[in-house]
Amino acid sequence: MNYWLIKSEPFKYSWEQFEKDKETFWDGVRNYQARNNLKAMQKGDLAFWYHSNEGMEIVGIAKVSKTFYQDPTTEDPAWVVVNFKPVKKMKKPVTLAMVKNDPRLTQMALVRLGRLSVQPVTALEWDIVMNLGETS
Repeated sequence: MNYWLIKSEPFKYSWEQFEKDKETFWDGVRNYQARNNLKAMQKGDLAFWYHSNEGMEIVGIAKVSKTFYQDPTTEDPAWVVVNFKPVKKMKKPVTLAMVKNDPRLTQMALVRLGRLSVQPVTALEWDIVMNLGETS
């Protein structure tokens, strides 16, 4: 299993809306590195749901329910989407400040590649963030 972090601006699509919808496709990615990360995802992989711009915190865990396919919001074949289903809300949101202040997470993509909307997360980083979020 692989781990990821996906970013959403809560005023555009929040965790709460995601939970209501029960499944969504991740669209609008127009960065090749983020697109390649979507293409690398496998069914069952887990992803942190990060509220960007507002909140700037990891608020939940999503699971890949369908691997990449053509982004239905564009006819450009370069862009793809992946489907996600909610798994659980974090017991305690993990803020960007918490991540940046933890010396074990200095190499996490969230710290190093702040603007990348779809990022890999190592198994160790996943465990540390889950611990910070008091989530099992």
